[in-house]
Amino acid sequence: MKLVSYNIQYGFGEDGRYELARAAKVVAGADIIALQEVERFWERTNEDDQPAILSSLLPDFYWVYGPAFDMDASKRGKDGQIVNRRRQFGTMLLSRYPIAWSRLHLLPMRKMLHPLNTQNPALEGLVQTPGGPLRILSLHLAHVGSEERLEQLEFLLARHRRVSLEGGPWSGSDDETHRNWTNGEPEPDCPTAAIWMGDFNSEPGSPEYERVTGNNPYHPGASYVGGFVDSAVATGQNPSTFTSHEGKDAEGRLRKRRLDYCFVSAELMGNVRNMWIDEAEAASDHKPVWTEIDLT
Repeated sequence: MKLVSYNIQYGFGEDGRYELARAAKVVAGADIIALQEVERFWERTNEDDQPAILSSLLPDFYWVYGPAFDMDASKRGKDGQIVNRRRQFGTMLLSRYPIAWSRLHLLPMRKMLHPLNTQNPALEGLVQTPGGPLRILSLHLAHVGSEERLEQLEFLLARHRRVSLEGGPWSGSDDETHRNWTNGEPEPDCPTAAIWMGDFNSEPGSPEYERVTGNNPYHPGASYVGGFVDSAVATGQNPSTFTSHEGKDAEGRLRKRRLDYCFVSAELMGNVRNMWIDEAEAASDHKPVWTEIDLT
């Protein structure tokens, strides 16, 4: 099964051109897609409803969208009636297999004076894969401060540790069957294993990276029960996913950085078969991160 994570920069490529179809074409060969920086009704993107457009470009996928924040974008139509719209910015999950349920986690944030800071999301979805149910998160961490990202990771790790206690969106037996609270469905699956994909805005070796994987300088492939493993480390790789335009290396070249990841629960480490980056893709300022995993 192929998974891909892609920060699509709301459809703007490295050439500065806005074209969502390019980003959709990049990820179309995946089975599960995690997208970041997907928006609705912004002037900069022609007031497009990007989740709706992406779903039409990828018609063979189930999808859910999770806005990090929601602002008024209403206007009056020609008839004078209010057209209710919400300006949103968030993450998206798409899957060739049903997404049984989803829930949005709004991550802790810090109010700033400068530069701009925004609310960040983690969209969790339960995908019914042929190998069984799997929890997938498409997430985007803060782009400014390490301390804020660490707070966000502590929040997510705490939620991850509580999965066996909390379960999915509902649990227990229906004691008011005449109201059909469960819609005739069994209690939803909520496995403890998960895969986190997204833009973590932090590099290997950073405090944020080590908070997810553990600080293992002598055993970089070590995996803790209840912890996560970098799919790149699991396959012996360390590619870059983002070219920084704010600094150059010793040879005067733009510095390449790895900010985007696929982290798998430690118990899934042995199932990771391959991982790669589409270096040539220019549909965004980030590169798509691909992971191949066997769940049979």
